[in-house]
Amino acid sequence: MQPIIIVLVILVVLVFIALIKTIQVIPQASAAIVERFGRYTRTLNAGLNIVVPFIDSIRNRIDLREQVVPFPPQPVITQDNLVVNIDTVIYYQVTDARAATYEVASYIQAIEQLTVTTLRNIIGGMDLERTLTSREEINAALRGVLDEATGKWGIRVNRVELKAIEPPTSIQDSMEKQMRADRDKRAAILTAEGIRQSAILTAEGEKQSAILRAEGEAKAAALRAEGEAQAIRTVFESIHAGDADQKLLAYQYLQMLPKIAEGDANKLWIVPSEIGDALKGLSGAMGNFGPLGGGGGGSTIGRQATGTERREQPPID
Repeated sequence: MQPIIIVLVILVVLVFIALIKTIQVIPQASAAIVERFGRYTRTLNAGLNIVVPFIDSIRNRIDLREQVVPFPPQPVITQDNLVVNIDTVIYYQVTDARAATYEVASYIQAIEQLTVTTLRNIIGGMDLERTLTSREEINAALRGVLDEATGKWGIRVNRVELKAIEPPTSIQDSMEKQMRADRDKRAAILTAEGIRQSAILTAEGEKQSAILRAEGEAKAAALRAEGEAQAIRTVFESIHAGDADQKLLAYQYLQMLPKIAEGDANKLWIVPSEIGDALKGLSGAMGNFGPLGGGGGGSTIGRQATGTERREQPPID
């Protein structure tokens, strides 16, 4: 009995192993390559799959999701003979599990080497300045070459990114100095422009102030002149309304003479020519009152200069 039990146990174990090898569960977004006696038979897709145990074998399980592979920095020489280190990141996806298994030994290594050689070809035709400012152009050219080369491998390159472009240390120092000089230049230009604008605004304000001041003075002078004219007109009208005679005018002339003579610097009097007629009228009026003072001689009005004419008044009787 004991040998029979041992045989049964062995059979059960073999059946269990056969069941395990027969039933293959493939996760979602994955694929498996099945070989029969070392030859490709079919590709297992996601879900429950049945294979022939001990005859069919799983060669490779491949993830069909998009993969991200960063590559280490690669030294590349530009057109102007400068060495720059470029970090790249490749986004790819396996579209054909059979081709990715049998068409290339290691598609990751193949993509990396293809990326390096393509980068050297592209960067070799650009100078440093263009390399630093043409990332989109480099990405597009690199993706085109990779997509064409990896298509037969069952790989689709979705995106290529340059993480960093590092020029030599000496070039970085020179670029920093140039950028600092450009910033200082822009700051100086902005400062000068601000000073210029401030001076323009100040001059414009002074101009407007001067114009307003001149307009105010002109209006004030006009108002003063208008007031003086109105005053003269009022005095003139009052004199005519009072019907002033020659005697009153002569008296007013005599009252103004002391004011004309005020001041130590007055050496010459300019007497209006009309004052002679006024004095004649005044002398006639005073003659009606008789001789002035206690003496018999009358007062004499000295010689007066009227304009350019000198006349001597006769004594008042």
